[in-house]
Amino acid sequence: MPFMNETLPDTAEAFGKLRDSIFEGGELDRKTKELIAIASSVLMRCQYCVDVHSQRAVAHGANKKEIAEAIAVAMFIAGGSQLGWTNIYGENVYDLIFREKKPEEPEKDKLEKEKGCCCGN
Repeated sequence: MPFMNETLPDTAEAFGKLRDSIFEGGELDRKTKELIAIASSVLMRCQYCVDVHSQRAVAHGANKKEIAEAIAVAMFIAGGSQLGWTNIYGENVYDLIFREKKPEEPEKDKLEKEKGCCCGN
């Protein structure tokens, strides 16, 4: 991050500390964290991040198949999210759009029903 290091060194340093606090230590091992980072990078469509985290995952013991599986998980989430986002208010948005609608009654017919008949009785 040379640009950020030069322009906003405090921010760049804080970002580095965040990275370190996430990737060093904790319950998950480094390889697992890097595999999660690969899947996240795929979803964020960051080619640079996929490259960096793939190299780091390999350096921490990941193999080709593990990386492929991490990418497959990201593919599944991406695909599933495109199905799931359409469910709003407990109904599928396409069901709402294509629901058969009764034709609107002409205004005159509405008034007659409200009055009881055309003479207001």
